[in-house]
Amino acid sequence: MARSIYITSAEGHTGKSTIALGVLDALMRVSPRVGVFRPIARSTQERDYVLELLLAHDGVHLDYEDCIGVSYDDVRADPEHALGEIVARFKAVEAQCDAVVVVGSDYTDVASPAELGFNARIAANLGVPVLLVISGRDQQDHAEQLGTTTARSPQQVQQLAALALGELAAERAELFAIIVNRAEPDQLREIVDGLDADRTPVWAIPEERALVAPSMRGILRALDGRLVRGGEELLDREAYSVVIAGMSMVNVLPRLIEGSVVVIAADRTETLLATLLATSSGTFPDVAGIVLNGPFALPDTILQLIDGLDLAIPIIATDLGTYDTAARIMRTRGRVSVESGQRYQTALALFQKHVDIAELTIEMGLATSSVVTPLMFEYGLIERARSIRRRIVLPEGDDDRILRAAGILLARGVADLVILGDEGEVRARAAALGVDISAAQVISPTDPELVARFAAEYARIRAHKGITLQQAADTVTDVSYFGTMMVHLGLADGMVSGAAHTTAHTIRPSFEIIKTRPGVDVVSSVFLMALADRVLVYGDCAVIPDPTSIQLADIAISSAATAAQFGVEPRVAMLSYSTGESGSGADVEKVRAATALVRERMPALLVEGPIQYDAAADAAVAAAKLPGSQVAGRATVFIFPDLNTGNNTYKAVQRSAGAVAIGPVLQGLNKPINDLSRGALVDDIVNTVAITAIQAQGDAA
Repeated sequence: MARSIYITSAEGHTGKSTIALGVLDALMRVSPRVGVFRPIARSTQERDYVLELLLAHDGVHLDYEDCIGVSYDDVRADPEHALGEIVARFKAVEAQCDAVVVVGSDYTDVASPAELGFNARIAANLGVPVLLVISGRDQQDHAEQLGTTTARSPQQVQQLAALALGELAAERAELFAIIVNRAEPDQLREIVDGLDADRTPVWAIPEERALVAPSMRGILRALDGRLVRGGEELLDREAYSVVIAGMSMVNVLPRLIEGSVVVIAADRTETLLATLLATSSGTFPDVAGIVLNGPFALPDTILQLIDGLDLAIPIIATDLGTYDTAARIMRTRGRVSVESGQRYQTALALFQKHVDIAELTIEMGLATSSVVTPLMFEYGLIERARSIRRRIVLPEGDDDRILRAAGILLARGVADLVILGDEGEVRARAAALGVDISAAQVISPTDPELVARFAAEYARIRAHKGITLQQAADTVTDVSYFGTMMVHLGLADGMVSGAAHTTAHTIRPSFEIIKTRPGVDVVSSVFLMALADRVLVYGDCAVIPDPTSIQLADIAISSAATAAQFGVEPRVAMLSYSTGESGSGADVEKVRAATALVRERMPALLVEGPIQYDAAADAAVAAAKLPGSQVAGRATVFIFPDLNTGNNTYKAVQRSAGAVAIGPVLQGLNKPINDLSRGALVDDIVNTVAITAIQAQGDAA
């Protein structure tokens, strides 16, 4: 039977949807089948924003139509019939899942004062306990501006909670936990202590302005506006205040505010140009965007002038008047969505930091599953990296993907980061993308003090190659060499690069500087292949084209160690086109000799070879071809005889079986250096940094 949770609140605008996202994310870590359900939506004809947000989460495989209950109109017309329909539709979802996150109604302008009571009644009839969300902000504060409200005192929060708990009790709904969201940061402990609810879990999450302030994308929609200039990616920036530039440019400039949206009449082109110039100069506050209001088209000459600027803010146009424009902006609220990556990750990071995930899942009766989905494995990587934070250097600070990944990594506390590049340019670009990298250190690869230190060390290391100090100084300003030298000298624990550089460019410095571990002859790689229900290790699929038997044995031993490091029990299959003693030939003999070397060097390691892939992976085939083997049919580490076979196989499994291929993970180096594909996605970069951090934890142990 599914173990589910009903998330509801005593009023609107509590951030209930972000709490639901955090709960869903937490449950996905321990269970492969988590569903979502929305009992009441504004309409069954229009798509529900909250439900779409949750269904978009990786690993949720349900159709929208199956996850919706009834509309407000249905409830008003016949509450009893609506309740029966909700229960029936919920049970259909519950039957498909191990757990279901149910998100209560939204307190819209058509809702009744008894809305919490009806939500409690639904929860009682579903047999699902309630997670009550209380807002730490005064929702009746009519002075609200772009998400800014007055904080409630701990006593006010207690009073509101008491009233809400009375409503739940009246409908015989079971209380699971209380979360106070958007609480005053310095009052979290006092709020939690004041809500001691007879051993019921109570958590408090602080106000985070970035979650409630509207994005420029949200403002664009609210105004029914048009994006005149600036890329789509710039619309993710949050706007924290409004500046009405209804005056001359001399008077506008001193009134610019950091992170504000500036409203300018479309025919005041001199004010527009002054604002753009001020923002790009670096001597004035950095605004989030500009809104041009009024039915006036910009002259072609002005557009031509703007096109010549390095524009780092979006310009939106609307035909509305100044008052209507400002009013709509002020009423716009921030929304968490999958497309707003930084806001999405910030919401998850806040939830993970302030809610005890282990207690949440244990209280729900969810034990860790023996099945490991790709999503569960990726979560495990993040958690392990966070447990002992390491310092990772990212040399490619001029790549937007790196900056976006850095924002996610910092928000979730995965690692401490050093980003290479010009500090002003890197931070300005991150701000333009709406990415917070304030916690990262940004270092120029031409920093004279570090270049001198690195050059002296590199010249010493490469003296046998005749490298002079001047040659070394020229070499170490290359970002790959600079980052590798940081790792070598202990200024960073690991490096991740390759989004904009070739594999050779990324890892060549590590061969020269970091070198291999004692007892390891070659640097090789593995891919962590996350299948639907388990994780396998493939090696080597990226580095050594045609390994010798000695190198193949080295790859197998390194791959087994990597597997163990990432929680995969190593059972090694040395792959060939022949199984056991059935075949012969140079290629088979190479694998046979490599297997013997592995057994000689690591007698306790379970290894089998030569063996065909089907015999290694399928128990039925193994029983016929190699009965009695401890590896056949149960292999977890697959060692390919050459790069051609390995590279093609991992890609075939990735594309045909829908596996998530994480890597390549380099192994055999003294310190962790990892290479990215030049087509790497932001999630790939996040995973690779987490892997590198975990490798660095092992190095420090």
